Amino acid sequence: MDKKTSKAEEKLNKIKGFFTKKKAEAKFKLGVAGPGRKLNDDSPTVSQPAKKTAKDAYVPPKRDHLTDEAKRAAAAAMSRFQGKTEDFDFSLQAIRAQARKELEAERAAAKESTSVEVAKEVDPDQASQFAVQGVFFRCPFISEEILPKKEWKVKIKEFLYEQLEQERGLTSCLIIHNCNTKEKIEPCVETLIRYIENIINHPDEEKYRKIRMSNRIYQEKVESVEGAFDFLTSIGFEEQTIDDEKFLIFAKDVAENLENMNTLLEALKCSEPIPIELDRNLQVLLPSQVRVTALPPEFFRVTVEELKREQQARAEALERSQILMTKTMREKEEQRVINRYNFALIRVRFPDGVYLQGTFHVFEKLEDVFEMVKSALKTSEAEFSLVSPTGHKFNGSEDREKSLHDLKLIPNTVLNFAYEGESKSLKEYLKEEMLVLIQQV
Repeated sequence: MDKKTSKAEEKLNKIKGFFTKKKAEAKFKLGVAGPGRKLNDDSPTVSQPAKKTAKDAYVPPKRDHLTDEAKRAAAAAMSRFQGKTEDFDFSLQAIRAQARKELEAERAAAKESTSVEVAKEVDPDQASQFAVQGVFFRCPFISEEILPKKEWKVKIKEFLYEQLEQERGLTSCLIIHNCNTKEKIEPCVETLIRYIENIINHPDEEKYRKIRMSNRIYQEKVESVEGAFDFLTSIGFEEQTIDDEKFLIFAKDVAENLENMNTLLEALKCSEPIPIELDRNLQVLLPSQVRVTALPPEFFRVTVEELKREQQARAEALERSQILMTKTMREKEEQRVINRYNFALIRVRFPDGVYLQGTFHVFEKLEDVFEMVKSALKTSEAEFSLVSPTGHKFNGSEDREKSLHDLKLIPNTVLNFAYEGESKSLKEYLKEEMLVLIQQV
């Protein structure tokens, strides 16, 4: 067996494994014991990453084998800070000395600020002025690459279409759910289910075996949806022309094809988008590097243009009214700002002046921030707390279970790190392999 054939079979097994896993999950939710019947008896089970629990420490992904796209993204990230051009001394001693020097300079100048920083508007073309170069994701189901969401959509679509000829039925179900908008998917799936169930429930009625392709429902809900036609042909429909009009005809024996029809019908019902996982995009920064606070467009729920229009309209309204904002008005304004964002940039400041930076969904829990910090500490079992910009110390389970959105730690916030309890005597913070992530200044 050549390498090309082996890769094709591996991809095909991933498709089959996806549905085996989904069916097992569905039975588990319903309280049914056992793994359940496989959709395809000859399909091997593909192991998937275990779901992260609150107690699991965040483990940064391996990046030993970067793709060209990932290398370009990394190169862009490395160049985002402007400054000296000479080689940077990456020895740990030099890094710590540089951090101490900058920390002392900040204290002397009284420039240190722990207030919540709202992203300034910056021209998207001036990427070097962004605190982070974008929002990146991983998709273990496809590969170990780290890419923006748009690039993953393209890559997932390419992956699925590559498998279409080998496994039309199961693959077409995934294409429907991954290559169309939600507004198109739901009515299409409902219509396809109705087509198939009508044939299964009324095997002898001719009207259910024929779909007029000029029919309004078919054209509006099925024809325009990627993967829908492939699904129907995998079930057993064939395109035919009758009296100069195109039809999809189911000419097979229902009893003989019942198992395949039920299998694909079940696959269509349990299909869902292939999941992508937010990459923390971990970075370690010196004090001079955290002055950049502007966020790129990917962090926003609205476009930059919409944001500018909203801010201008609100400024004009306040100017016209010339009234003082009440507490309620201020809270509404603060909530309006928070609701603009999909992601949050969290920076954790250590006493030695070094910062740890990561990207989070706004509805992730504070516990996820603690896990990120724990994974980076030299003494991972150490007890520690994080202090908010307002001076509130987060170290209780109640705070940890709240989301970043609820705690108003978005869009970008600096949390101060402090050892607690018996760990207060510790003087070192980040692992050495984390310190070498410090970029050129």
